[in-house]
Amino acid sequence: MEVFIVDDSSMVVERLLDIIRRVHGLEFVGLAAHASAAIQSIAKIEPDVVILDVHILGGSGIDVLKAVKESLPFLKVIVLTSFPSPQLRKRCMALGADYFLDKSTDFGKLPEIFRDMMRGKAA
Repeated sequence: MEVFIVDDSSMVVERLLDIIRRVHGLEFVGLAAHASAAIQSIAKIEPDVVILDVHILGGSGIDVLKAVKESLPFLKVIVLTSFPSPQLRKRCMALGADYFLDKSTDFGKLPEIFRDMMRGKAA
């Protein structure tokens, strides 16, 4: 399963890469820290899963979510944010996010989420 990361924090990216390396069957295929670069790269690469931060350089993860779900409706999107408000969660889920996770508490859920995705389980 190909995974693309959209985040502008090198510390978060390193943590995500460590998880991707440890879960059998995952392959890291790209990284973007800027909204427009993320949209272009995701459209070109067409990964299976995108891990998306809401607050990124040059725009919003919301803009990225809208754009990629329009062009790739079956793309799985995991929103991973430091700002997990109920309103933001509702908006992301309405725009097609499959998961909405809090960076401060939910990193540990990612390996099982990836395994569920590979087994074909729904969010």
